[in-house]
Amino acid sequence: QVQLVESGGGFVQAGGSLTLSCLASGIIFRIDTMGWYRQGPGKQRELVATITRGLGTNYANSVKGRFTISRDNAKKMVYLQMNSLKPEDTAVYYCNGDVKSTSWGVPLAYWGQGTQVTVSS
Repeated sequence: QVQLVESGGGFVQAGGSLTLSCLASGIIFRIDTMGWYRQGPGKQRELVATITRGLGTNYANSVKGRFTISRDNAKKMVYLQMNSLKPEDTAVYYCNGDVKSTSWGVPLAYWGQGTQVTVSS
C-alpha cells in the first residue's frame, strides 16, 4: 500500500506565495514521474506540473514562470512553489505519483487526498 499526503495549502491574497509538499510512504521500490494537479470549482481536474525521476519538468501554460516543481528522491517528496498567485489558481491541489512497489512490478498511479488553495483578489 502506498499513501501520498499533501500539506501546505491555505488562504493567500493575490500576488502572494505558497509552497505545497507531498510525502509518499508505504511499500515503495521506486517513484517515477510525480506531479501536481488541481481542480477548481466547477472545473475538471487539470495538470499543473510534472517532474520525472531525472528532474525533467513540464508545466501548464497557465503557471509557467510562476510555479516551480521540485522533488527529493531520497525523502520521497515532491514540492510545488507557487508565486504571484492569482484568484484563478484557487483549487484543490492533488499530488500524483507513479510508484513501483517491487522491482518487477509496473508503476501504478497514486493520488493524495488534496489540499485546498484559496487566492483572494
